[in-house]
Amino acid sequence: MTELSPTPSQTVGPFFGYALPYEGGPEVAPAGREGAITVRGRILDGAGDPVPDALVEIWQADGSGEVPRRTGGLRRAGHGFSGFGRCGTDAAGGYWFSTLRPGAAGGDAPCISVLVFARGLLKPVFTRLYFPEDAAAHATDPLLSQVPEDRRATLIAEREADGSYRFDVRLQGERETVFLGI
Repeated sequence: MTELSPTPSQTVGPFFGYALPYEGGPEVAPAGREGAITVRGRILDGAGDPVPDALVEIWQADGSGEVPRRTGGLRRAGHGFSGFGRCGTDAAGGYWFSTLRPGAAGGDAPCISVLVFARGLLKPVFTRLYFPEDAAAHATDPLLSQVPEDRRATLIAEREADGSYRFDVRLQGERETVFLGI
């Protein structure tokens, strides 16, 4: 009998445009809902070039810090907020979400969990998006306080003139986003 050895992991995609995005995926909360915000950004590689075929996924609490646990979250099933969204990047590496600003959950500062799936990655990378208005909460956030002070800015979104938030993810290189081990 021939003994088989394990094979190495394979890179993901690029097949996201076919298999993973779904209609309404970036709409975690309807854009017209009271308190809705827009989060947008770009996924950039180590040279600063856009990654046009990545997939960004977010998970978050609602405005009161509660994580949704209702059935039908993928399609929002009439309750208007799922806590989960998925968006493929465009040719410029851009993504966007319509969502709610999360409340603090547990001892964490308000944040959104972000996963990025991209070519060349064996597994998705995980990070967090924090909001610039919550500087006092950042100081006591258990995870953020473990990140070297000079790297924390890579986890904090920028407020745009139109009220939206910009959160670019740099996969490598200068100003590389801090990624979390899970």
